[in-house]
Amino acid sequence: MKTRSAKKSEIEQKWYVVDAKDLVLGRLASRIAVYLRGKHKAIFTPHVDTGDFVVVVNAERVRLTGKKLEQKVYYRHSNYPGGLKSETAKSLLARRPEQVLVSAVSGMLPKNRLGRQMIKKLKVYSGPEHPHAAQQPQALSIK
Repeated sequence: MKTRSAKKSEIEQKWYVVDAKDLVLGRLASRIAVYLRGKHKAIFTPHVDTGDFVVVVNAERVRLTGKKLEQKVYYRHSNYPGGLKSETAKSLLARRPEQVLVSAVSGMLPKNRLGRQMIKKLKVYSGPEHPHAAQQPQALSIK
């Protein structure tokens, strides 16, 4: 038997909406990464973007287990000498709740051009509203 690769013309991309209220960050991020990558489809091909679009609402209501709220640290660098900035998860969640989820999901995607293309299909909003009603996203339940 021959292995069949998905072609760009065969891929059908759907839109899903996820309510992140009271969901654990890591478990939510791993499920979102599966849908962005397309691993939930039978047509999945590792070197082709077969994934779907995912819209996440209520990102500010996501939960972190244990002591991660005080102990988890996010780093970024300005590319200048001495430009390393660090911030705890609690302060980042208060300031930019979308960034916490984007960082968790991007860590679970491939670190190449394909991964950078996949993370663009993730739309995260801190509140309950989103501007993607025209795409008619389906509700995705993540337990």
